[in-house]
Parts: sequence; C-alpha cells; structure tokens
Amino acid sequence: MLYFTVRRILLLIPVIIGLTIIMFAIARLLPGDPVALAAGPNATQAEIDALAQQFGLDQPVWSQYLRYVGGLMHGDFGTSLLTRRPVAADIAAYLPATLELVFAAMFLAVALGIPLGLLTAVWRNRWPDYVSQVFAIGAISMPRFFLGLLLQLCFAMWLMWLPLGGQLPIIMIPPPRVTGFLLVDSLLAGDTQVFRSALAHLAMPAVAMSLSPLATIMRMMRASTIEVMQQDYVTTARALGLPKRKILFKCVARNAISATLTVIGLYFGWLLGGTVLVETVFDWPGLGLYATKAIVSQDMMPVIGVALVIGLLFVFANLVIDLLYGVINPKVRYS
Repeated sequence: MLYFTVRRILLLIPVIIGLTIIMFAIARLLPGDPVALAAGPNATQAEIDALAQQFGLDQPVWSQYLRYVGGLMHGDFGTSLLTRRPVAADIAAYLPATLELVFAAMFLAVALGIPLGLLTAVWRNRWPDYVSQVFAIGAISMPRFFLGLLLQLCFAMWLMWLPLGGQLPIIMIPPPRVTGFLLVDSLLAGDTQVFRSALAHLAMPAVAMSLSPLATIMRMMRASTIEVMQQDYVTTARALGLPKRKILFKCVARNAISATLTVIGLYFGWLLGGTVLVETVFDWPGLGLYATKAIVSQDMMPVIGVALVIGLLFVFANLVIDLLYGVINPKVRYS
C-alpha cells in the first residue's frame, strides 16, 4: 500500500510538466497580442515594448517556459497582465469559493445518489426504478447553465425564495477570513446571519452542478448493487437466514460502492473544470469566473495557473479515491 501511494504521488511530476507544456503551446498559438490589450488602446509602441520586457514576454518561448517552471518550484505562478498581481495570490483568493461550491455539489450528489441507487436496485423494474431512469436521463441531458437559469427564474424571480446570485449581499460584512470557506468562517465567527445568507446563495449553484453527478452516481450504484446481489456469497447469506437489512448494508453496499468511488473521483475533477458556466450565471467569485475574465483579456498566466491547480486537485482527488479502495476492500492494499 505504501509503494502504491508513493508511485501515485510521483505521477504528479509528468502531469505537471504535461499541463505546463500544453497550456504554454495553446497560449502562444492563440491570435492577438495580450501585451497590447493590457497596455490599453492609447499606448504607444514604446510603452507596449516596455510592458512586454517587464513581464518577460519579449524573450523566446522556450526561455519563457523555463523561467515559468523555475518560478513554479518556488510557488510563483507568474504575474497577471490584467490585475498586475501575482497569479498565486489571485488563485488563493478565488479557489476557496470554487472548492466550497464543488464540495457542496458533491455532497448533494453522494448523499442522495448512493441511497437512491440502493433503493432503485432493491425495487428494480418497479415504479421507483422507472422514476429514477426518467430523472437520470433528464439530469444528464440538461446543460448546467440552462438549469441554473431555470432555477434563477423559478426560485429567485417568481417565488423570491433565494437570492439571484453572488456569494453574499453587498451590504453584509463577511466574517474574518480563516479558511476561505464562507460557511466555515461564519460558523467559526459565530455569525448565524451570515451563515444563513451564504447557505441561501450557495443553494442554487450547488443544485445546478449536482444533478448530473447525482444521476450518474445513482445509476452506477444501482448497476453495481444488482451485480453484487447476484453473487454467491449474498445467496449464501440469504440461505443462512441473515436479516435483509444486514445483508444489504454489510455485504452488498460495501462491495457495490467500490465501482461508484471511481465515478465520484472523476466527477470531482469534472466539476472543478466545469464551474465556468455556473459561476458566470450565478456571478460566483471563484476560479471559473476568474479564468473567464483572463481568457477574455487574453491574460494567459492566470489561465495556465488555474489549469495547473485544477489538474493537481483532480490527481489528488483520484489519489484519495484509490486509497479509499484499500479501506473498503482490503485486497487492494496488497496490489
């Protein structure tokens, strides 16, 4: 198990190198001049050249790449042409909001998807199973940004139960920043009013992002449960007269959830990379909104930094999932 863990961690090195090379190539192939755009429409050629020299963009591409990789080793993601701030500082400011949104969406998907998958497997070919199939097809096929717009129209505009967007009202003072997660910081500060408001602002974007993974997790859990229920050891447990509830939760669910863990790990990375549209619709101050502004202004250093951070979080999430296999299934520890 230790060898497996170390090997997975070492795989981060080629992932980082590959991400930096790909993103640098894409940044240089895109049309337009980001330096001229950052300098402004009234800038002279001398001012544009001075700005390019300041950010090192007048050097050859290979030299810029080596300089960037050398900065990464010291935690330096470069400087944004748009904000004129270190990219690492911008990512540190925007990342907690994105993680809070992704964690909330994954919590909803896992907390509802796994029990519903078990339920539909037990009640297969009956009305709960048919309802789940219709829900799964609708949830997967509907685009998240369109679902977000429908939620805003229904719950914010018509019913006026939830706020339209943002993370907090403008007039509300946020709690002292400790973890960066607004819900956690408000609880640490003992401010229940901010906590309720933050939870209300989080509800619609979290639901919009959670429906697709919820449907996939539910259907995967259903298929795995049906497969496990047909195994010989389950038949033996039934023949021994063990209670159905004990067989379902101790024998069936424990083994069926292993295949579902892979989907959970993949969806975590998919949600991290797919927050752009949802954050734009709900004006959520996360990495997606930050990357969108950077792309529009052709500011590629933040885009590369965001891609690296998302890639690292995706690999780390799958590492955690692989380690959970060893906890759920002891046979994996010796592989």
